Amino acid sequence: MDSELQVISKTASGTASPAVRTVGLTKAYRGGFWLKKQVPSLKDCSLVVQRGETFGLLGPNGAGKTTLLKLLLGIVRPTSGSGELLAAPLGDRQVKQRIGYLPENPYFYDYLTGWEFLKFAAGVFGLSQQVQKERIPMLLDLVGLDQKAARKRQLRQYSKGMLQRVGMAQALINDPELVFLDEPMSGLDPLGRYQMREIILSLKAQGKTIFFNSHVLSDVEVICDRVGILSKGTLICLGSLDELLGTSRRYLVKGRGGSQRELETWLSQFNLQGERWQGLLEAPPEKFLAELTHLGAELTSMDLARPSLEEFFIQQLSKHNQDQK
Repeated sequence: MDSELQVISKTASGTASPAVRTVGLTKAYRGGFWLKKQVPSLKDCSLVVQRGETFGLLGPNGAGKTTLLKLLLGIVRPTSGSGELLAAPLGDRQVKQRIGYLPENPYFYDYLTGWEFLKFAAGVFGLSQQVQKERIPMLLDLVGLDQKAARKRQLRQYSKGMLQRVGMAQALINDPELVFLDEPMSGLDPLGRYQMREIILSLKAQGKTIFFNSHVLSDVEVICDRVGILSKGTLICLGSLDELLGTSRRYLVKGRGGSQRELETWLSQFNLQGERWQGLLEAPPEKFLAELTHLGAELTSMDLARPSLEEFFIQQLSKHNQDQK
C-alpha cells in the first residue's frame, strides 16, 4: 500500500500460512467511448487475513468491496497484483472445494424447493447421499428454515429474508474452511439479523475463517476481529477495533438517583438533569458498581468512552475524500 495511506495495524505473525493474502491487487474495467478508458474499481490492495480470523470489509456503495470478493473468488481476474487463498493462487480450482460464498444478490433456480436447491449445491461438491441426509436438515435448522416447508415450497415463493437464509445454508453445505459473505444481513428483519449474527459467531467458534462485507456497522463491531475500510477502490485503513478506535478504559456512565456530591468523587465531567446523571469513570468499574448501592443510585448504562465504529468510519471517509481533492 502507498506510504501515505493510513495502515493502522500490521498482520499478526503466525506459523501457518494466512487464509487470505493479496499483494497490490488492482482491477480496472474498460469504459468511456469505444471502451478505451480504464476505470479503476480496486487499487493496489494489499492485506492479510489469518486463519480462524473474522474480517469485516467496510465501505460505501461503489467502494470496490464486491470487486475484491470477486477477485479473491476467481470470478474476475485482476488487472495487476496477485493473491492467495489457503496457500493456493487465486483462481485455483481445488481450493474452491474448501470455501463457501454467499453473494449479495444471489440468483437461485426458483422452480426448485429449498431442499432441492441444497441437494443441488451438495451435488456440485460431490457430497454423498448419506452426508446430504445429515447436513441439509442441520443447515436448515441452523439458518432458521422449516424443514417441511423447505421440501414443499419453491424458491420463487420465498421472501428476501428467506432467500438470504437458504443462501447462507448453501454457502456452508461443503463445511468450508473459509467463508465469504457479501452483505449477509441484507433483507433481514431485526430477528433475522440477530440469528445471522449468531450463525457467524458459531462459525467463528468452530475456528473457521470468515471474510464479509457489511453496511451494518453495529454487527461488524460485535463480530469482527479486524476490519478494513475501502474508499473509492483504496484500502484506507486496516486493524483491530482496539487499534482503530483506541483502548480507552474510561467509561461513559449514566444513571439516576443518589448523592451528587458522592457521585462527583467518582465521576469526572459530571452532568445532572433532574434525577438523571452521567459522567466519565476512570476507576475500575467493579469498585464503582459495588459502591452504587451504598450511594442509593441506579445504573442505566455503561459504555467504553471511545468513538463508535460508525463514527470512525464516517471520519475516515471524510478525511480520504478531503485528501483526494
